[in-house]
Amino acid sequence: MRVVKTSVGVMIVAAAAVGVVSFVFPEVWHGGKIAADASQPAQAPAGGGGMPPAMPVPVDVVARTTVPVYLDYVGTTEAVRQVTLQAKVGGYIQSRGAEDGADVKEGDTLYKIDPADYQVALDQARAKQQGDVAMLGYAKASQKRNAELSAQGVVAKDTNDEKTGLLGQAQGTLAEDAAQIRQAQLNLGYTDIKAPFDGRLGKSQVHEGALITPQQTELNTLVQLSPIYATFNPTEADLALIEKYRAVGDLTVDLFIGHEDKPRYSGKLTFLDNSVDRTTGTITARATIDNPLKELLPGQFVKVRLHLTDQPDALLVPQVALNSSQLGQFVYVIGEKGTAEQRFIETGETIGDRIVINKGLNAGDKVITGNLQKLGPGAPVQALPQTASAS
Repeated sequence: MRVVKTSVGVMIVAAAAVGVVSFVFPEVWHGGKIAADASQPAQAPAGGGGMPPAMPVPVDVVARTTVPVYLDYVGTTEAVRQVTLQAKVGGYIQSRGAEDGADVKEGDTLYKIDPADYQVALDQARAKQQGDVAMLGYAKASQKRNAELSAQGVVAKDTNDEKTGLLGQAQGTLAEDAAQIRQAQLNLGYTDIKAPFDGRLGKSQVHEGALITPQQTELNTLVQLSPIYATFNPTEADLALIEKYRAVGDLTVDLFIGHEDKPRYSGKLTFLDNSVDRTTGTITARATIDNPLKELLPGQFVKVRLHLTDQPDALLVPQVALNSSQLGQFVYVIGEKGTAEQRFIETGETIGDRIVINKGLNAGDKVITGNLQKLGPGAPVQALPQTASAS
């Protein structure tokens, strides 16, 4: 409620000759009417009636529309996958396949270790295999001859058994050679350190010529940027609402960066933790966000807007129309008699520059949105041209 304070100016006129003091009272507002000093002659308003002329005011027609119901949080971005690159074999760094901070594809060579030692090891394994193949052939032939002679009684059975054992050893040695060759091939392949997935490199910790220790030296980090996670922490009270609407279907999530008022990224809620943190009363939630331009990086603070559902037939008014008093919030509407009427209201969610009115207004009411400091209940007003509220 607006309270209009009026003051009475007092002019003291001293009559020089007789010492007479007189008081002159100006006109005062009471209940939207002008009360004049009874000692002064009455003067009619310029309009010819008892009311001042109607004040032109901008208005907004209240209309029913569907508005989103959402919850806002502050969250952080996290990489879906992040690894520290290390070598499985040691040696000197021969070359780098990508610059610091480069976007790479799965399978791209990032570092190459000098392969000479590992190529030699592979060649040695293959050479040994060739010798063992020859020994296997001899063992087969020897065992065959001894088997025939043993059957004729020319050679002792024990000698035949010995040749059969040597044949088995030769076969085992050849199998071991195959394994050694495979191991040498793997080690040679490990000299090419490749990207395990699409992502972006960080700052390299080693350079050409550096000697690295296998499974110890950290070469670089690789993070996946698209998609990316947005992690936030709903309260226990919000958890029931989230579970309720999540059971109906997927919940969409919008991300705002800095002080932006429009979302730049969107995704879906994909994870709710299985327990509530007793120290904070919150639960960890995570949304998966498309990041095709790779502008979002892990560790950024973002505003997370979780869309739960849509509220139909909501009443919206501009926030600039709201006033407040000791009795609560209110707005002025144009009444049937063309005067300002005070309506106390209950507000809901804020949607941009508008706010949902849960109680106190009806569709079609003309809410006054300007010249509010000059208004009071019952003041005559005239609506300026306006359009209906947009959804």
